[in-house]
This record gives sequence, C-alpha cells and structure tokens, in this order.
Amino acid sequence: MNDLEVRQLRYFVAVAEELHFGRAADRLGMTQPALSRAIRSIERQLGVDLLERTTRQVGLTSAGEVLLRDARSVLEAVTAATLRTQQAGSSSPTLRIALKADVDGGLLPQILDAYATEAAALATELVLGRFGEQAQALREGRADVALVLRPFDERGLDSENLLSEPLLASLAAADPLAARTHVTLDDLEGRTLMGAGRTPGTLRPASNLSEIFSLVETGSVVFFAPASVAERYPRPAIAYRPVTDLPDSTLALAWPQDARSPAVAAFVRVAETVARSRPAGADSLDQAEASREEPVAGRPALPLSP
Repeated sequence: MNDLEVRQLRYFVAVAEELHFGRAADRLGMTQPALSRAIRSIERQLGVDLLERTTRQVGLTSAGEVLLRDARSVLEAVTAATLRTQQAGSSSPTLRIALKADVDGGLLPQILDAYATEAAALATELVLGRFGEQAQALREGRADVALVLRPFDERGLDSENLLSEPLLASLAAADPLAARTHVTLDDLEGRTLMGAGRTPGTLRPASNLSEIFSLVETGSVVFFAPASVAERYPRPAIAYRPVTDLPDSTLALAWPQDARSPAVAAFVRVAETVARSRPAGADSLDQAEASREEPVAGRPALPLSP
C-alpha cells in the first residue's frame, strides 16, 4: 500500500470537517465530482470506508474519525515544518510572539526590554489573534512563543505559569448588580456571559475587546475579564466587580516541546525572571482587593489608571 500524500489528507480533512462535499469543494477550490473521486480513491487505497454517505448527509466512520485526528496532526506538522524552515533560513529571522492584544498581564513591555539585552535575542514580531488561537499558532509554526490564558490545548507544547490575577465581571454601570461590591455566578444566572478563555458559565470566548466592551455598556453581555485587562479599559459606563466563586485567571508562556532555539530559550528565561520579580500583590491584584470597598454608583469599582 502506498502512503497517502499531503494533498490527499487535505482533501479528506476538508470533507470530514464540513461533512458536505459541496462546501468542502468550495473550500478547496475544486469541483465536487473531482473531490468525490479523490475521496473514493483514498478509500480504495486504504481498503476501508472513511465516510458514511446517504442522500441527505455525510458522516464519519470509526476509521474516518481515526484518520481525521491523525491527518490534522500531520498537516499541522507539515505547515509548521515549512514555516519554521523559512524562518530559520531568513536573512533577518525574528522571534514571533503570539498573544491576544492587551492580554499580557502588563508584563510584555518589561519582558521585551529585558529580552533585548540577551546575547541570543532576535528582533521580535507580535502575532496577534483571537482568544484561544495562540497555542495553534505555535503548533502550526506561525509563532515561536505565546502568552496564553489557561486552560489551553497543550498538545506538543511546554509551558510555564507567569502570573495569576482575579477575574472580574464587567457590567453595565446601570445594571442593579453594579451597586454591589462583588457578585457570584448565581447572581449572573440568565445573563449572556462571555469570557477571556474558557470561563465557567460562558457561552463563547470573546474576540475583539473593544466590541465586547461596547456590548457590555449596553447591558447585552457580562464579560469576565482578568483584572489587568479591566485596567486598560476604564469606561464610565462599565463597572468591574470581583466574582467570588471564580478561580483566578492564569497567564502562561508556551512554546513547542521540540524547540531548540537559543532565542526561544532566552525569551523563556527572561519572561520567568520578570514574572518572579513582579512585586507581590502588584497592580491588578491590589486593585481587585480595593474593589471590595463600597463602589461609587456608575463608576468602575477598580481604581483604574487613566
């Protein structure tokens, strides 16, 4: 039996993810009959059925589920190998740092300043994305290190925790709960909830913070934000309240397990040093405690910086 080609794996993954030949063909930029023939060819080559086809729907067989899992890993590895090889052979290589904008616990400027003094340091490039995309950027070779909120998909990655900070509920200042010094998850029952990461009770992770906070101002959603994120978005129409029964938000640094780059090692070392040197209870941690004092109506409970 001949091994499957990368092209064939891409065909199968598209069909397996879409579960619709027409949509998969559009995604791949090919005709539906050609894609159907390609999938049949793969099944003949492997000697197993990968898909269950009816006139109304397409599903995966048990063999198809196995191939989808492994094919995704193979395609990730191929993409990563391509990008990392190009990066290594570049005349001006960079250290690519994946993160969600403003979700760095306030550490990134200090880390970058300290990293620039390292002998192994490279020029840095920020790879910005939505919440939850940073780990995938590492696996696909689009980034070398990443600042991520736990929990995240740690397949193939090493990581170190940098800091923990309270999660705050972002409420419209006119919301009756804004008059309280703190809230619980039960208090928020029935609300539309969003969170920075997979927070208990949230419907889906947030993407664009400016848009999310605009929704909060109108009372459309309640957003769970790490205290350091709340510091950066002081708005008179938003009140930030501690959630007493939510665990702290943990910011971690992640990198590929097989990384052998001196530049990556230097960045990890510097980030850990900066995080350890952060004064205990600094900034957002102290402010979250202060927020338990009686709030002023219509104002954020946190003494936010301008």
